[in-house]
Amino acid sequence: MFKGARIVKKDFDIPAVRIGLIKQIPIGAGLGGGSADATFVLKGLNELFKLNLTSTQLAKYAAQLGADCPFFIANKPVFATGIGTEFTEISLDLDEYHIAVIMPDIHVSTAEAYSGVKPMLSDVNLEEAIRLPIQEWKFHIRNDFEESIFERYPLLKEIKEALYHKGAIYTSMSGSGAAIYAIFGKRWI
Repeated sequence: MFKGARIVKKDFDIPAVRIGLIKQIPIGAGLGGGSADATFVLKGLNELFKLNLTSTQLAKYAAQLGADCPFFIANKPVFATGIGTEFTEISLDLDEYHIAVIMPDIHVSTAEAYSGVKPMLSDVNLEEAIRLPIQEWKFHIRNDFEESIFERYPLLKEIKEALYHKGAIYTSMSGSGAAIYAIFGKRWI
């Protein structure tokens, strides 16, 4: 968060600011909370000091903070490639669904999550799979972090299975974990 303010101050003569943060997204959840916080500092400084930075310029600053930070500039559904900074817009409307997020008392560090991933080519075209009806996602879309993280933390796998048992259409660990999210039809509520 403070790094975002420092990189903007290098290029602009702006006064010191006091930044307060009320944290709502748990650390180690895989929900991008820290990345969103840092990115929104950039957006806030741009607005507060009328720096007139474009989205493209803000994304370049955000990339200096972390690979997933530029996503939060536009803050809308995209298909991300490369290291997560190259975007293709996608149409994804989840208004007809209910999303539940379960965050157990487990912390998965990003380093721990990445240490267990085995890079390999996928036999699924994820950009095509994301356009399938959500009911089909469980057959085509998977989170590669799950295999090693579920071995270390079997409770996470149990939560995912329980959510399917409760009627989830799709469920997955969020990012590098440990939060598990589930998509339910509105009729489930």
